[in-house]
Amino acid sequence: MSALLLDTCAAIWLAEGEAIADEAMAAIDRAASASETILVSPITAWEVGLLAARGRIAMSVPPQTWFERLLAVPGIALADLSVRVLIASSYLPGTPPRDPADRMIAATARENGLKLITRDSLLLGYAKQGHIEALAC
Repeated sequence: MSALLLDTCAAIWLAEGEAIADEAMAAIDRAASASETILVSPITAWEVGLLAARGRIAMSVPPQTWFERLLAVPGIALADLSVRVLIASSYLPGTPPRDPADRMIAATARENGLKLITRDSLLLGYAKQGHIEALAC
């Protein structure tokens, strides 16, 4: 099984105790049971900040505190957002999402052989093209 990368929506729903699809939750549980690290992209911090700043999500703590708490959960770690990944996000094959954040998350998954947990229909569609591995959450 590939290591897991949480898309922003998955990170938010997990952190907030929202429902996650059974298959995705089973993959997360297997990773946790095997002491495998579950990764989250630095882009998620940026997206959470934007969502909070625009009033699209309500948070009981500032976004930075929320993100720091997420990273403090045992088994959760920050994915590398290297120059290699950033440039790769500009050259994704097929028909990738146009959103730069989604492109960086897709490139992170591709470059590191990670399975993406997401509910984003464009990223799931990109996975159906065969360019990334993904599980719907």
